[in-house]
Amino acid sequence: MGDRVAVKVLSVASEFYPLIKTGGLADVTGSLPKALTAHGIETRTLLPGYPAVISAIGKRRRAAELDLLGHSASLISTQVDANALYVLELPELYDRPGGPYLDETGADFPDNSARFAVLSLAGARIVGGAVPGWRPDLVHTHDWQSALTSVYMRHGMDSAVPSVLTIHNLAFQGQFPLQGLPELGLPPEAYTIDCLEYYGDVSFLKGGIQTADMLTTVSPTYAREILSEGLGMGMEGVLRARRRSLRGIVNGIDTDVWSPEQDPHLICGFCPETLARRGLNRRYLTNRLGLPDGDGPIFSVVSRLTWQKGIDLVIACVPHIVDGEGRLIVCGQGDHDYEERLHEMARLYPNHVAVSIGYDEALAHRIHGGTDFIVQPSRFEPCGLTQLYALRYGAVPIVARTGGLSETIIDANDAAMAAGAATGIQFHPTTADELCHAIDRAMALFRQPDRMTRLQVQGMKTNFSWETSALQYASLYEELTGSLCPARPWHGQKAG
Repeated sequence: MGDRVAVKVLSVASEFYPLIKTGGLADVTGSLPKALTAHGIETRTLLPGYPAVISAIGKRRRAAELDLLGHSASLISTQVDANALYVLELPELYDRPGGPYLDETGADFPDNSARFAVLSLAGARIVGGAVPGWRPDLVHTHDWQSALTSVYMRHGMDSAVPSVLTIHNLAFQGQFPLQGLPELGLPPEAYTIDCLEYYGDVSFLKGGIQTADMLTTVSPTYAREILSEGLGMGMEGVLRARRRSLRGIVNGIDTDVWSPEQDPHLICGFCPETLARRGLNRRYLTNRLGLPDGDGPIFSVVSRLTWQKGIDLVIACVPHIVDGEGRLIVCGQGDHDYEERLHEMARLYPNHVAVSIGYDEALAHRIHGGTDFIVQPSRFEPCGLTQLYALRYGAVPIVARTGGLSETIIDANDAAMAAGAATGIQFHPTTADELCHAIDRAMALFRQPDRMTRLQVQGMKTNFSWETSALQYASLYEELTGSLCPARPWHGQKAG
């Protein structure tokens, strides 16, 4: 393709690393555009103007003024590193304390439906030519927060521009009460079972699933799992009807940001050939968190603290870790009950457990660069990025056998170890007993330094960059914008 721009893409997202992040969504939307440039694809990302975003951007210009559902907004064009961004400046909806979705007490903002309907409508307006001199060939939306973009495109304009919706986590569906419908500014035919209607409410995600030309998830296994009753989260019937338009593409990681050799957050860089230097980061990590030096293994969790992530199983295994002379580090935030229970574990076992509530990017890098094992007992996991960071940094992942975790980690059984293919420890079913058994396996491995080092090096040499996955996205984009795959027929009615 050379330097030719093959496809111009508008990505509409609620998070974008390094400006605003609560989880893996931001890492993907922040790193995929860079990887796609190698395929001649130009991406511009539309983001809400949260305070953290507005304060971080430098040189900017006004690209357009928009009237969005009764709100006057400015569309700011800017550049962050090599990424082109549109920032939707609308203080009455976005300039507030708290996070992207939750207030300072951890409750959902009561007007989230309006906040993200406006973001989606802004995306549709850009498709319609709101920005002079630039119109996308394709729109890529992410999760429920921007899923209404394709609904507005189908019901608000005569647009032939195709759209892709990536489902990062089906558990979050953007479900709101029916009485909020008028504020969305959509015609009545959008509020049917074929679009937004969902068990008497409206679901932004369902609307996106019904109207996007192609659906992707963040791993092939998760694409299969969400068609089942167990993991379909009530959407399995809708997804089965669209299964021919559903594809799974494993997430990659930004190997420039996550580089153990050049990471500014580590006190000592290392690579597979200099793995012994990793011990300096290990000692620094425990000292910084107030844990005494010890000969036992260090287990860490870097995660949202929720039921999905199996945090209750981790808590149940704390005495088992302590009995084995291990230590546990937890970094994350989430359900208040889990946070309190983890703090209680730290009070009970001050020499073995350290807890840091809140997401700390620098600490996350230091944990990956200094811990022995990263624990991910997720009950379901669309892809997971933490285990990929762990591999790159020589931390051995302990993962439940589900979703993307099952695809990206090869269990360290005897055959896989002998073949030089093993990269971590898997367990199933997802119970506290099985997690404790996996921890026992890890402790036994830790007591065999040669095997432990071999497993670490094998993990560090795996390639989970965006190279392969970006090519799959580039092929999908070109398929949708070319003659290989005509747009899916739309069976509803467009707005007049």
